Amino acid sequence: MTYDANAVAGAVARGLAAANDRPRPGDAHKSAAKYAAMSADFRAGAWRHLRVDADLPQASNKAWGMVAETVKTICAEHGRVIHTHYSIWAVVRELAGLAEAAGDEETAAWISNSFGRARALHANFYENEESSTEVAYGVALSEQLSDRLYELFRPEQTTH
Repeated sequence: MTYDANAVAGAVARGLAAANDRPRPGDAHKSAAKYAAMSADFRAGAWRHLRVDADLPQASNKAWGMVAETVKTICAEHGRVIHTHYSIWAVVRELAGLAEAAGDEETAAWISNSFGRARALHANFYENEESSTEVAYGVALSEQLSDRLYELFRPEQTTH
């Protein structure tokens, strides 16, 4: 399933409005390409920290960063910029809501649950309480979430 670009742009705008995240001077200089590159760097870093360094907190934080930068990429491609962590969650809620409104409750729930797992990894960066198995699962799930968000909500993927 793909989503109408206008519907995705509306979901992004609603999420940012719900988070009270308004445009700021300098937003025009923030590029989707930069966010996408950062997401890719975080993806590689998550696996490197997990497999090579065995640094679970860093692997956790890089996985979170991958997902966060994916959401920022989608927002920037739809003409908006995210400024806060809360805005990321608010936008993801709205994007999951598009899937739900289209009758795809399974995808909506998967997006929400997967994003919750990515947020837990962000907390693990500070707490370092998760096992290597839990972090590996979270990194893999975060990678799947990033790919799925791009697949569903990037402008070149959405219908016009």
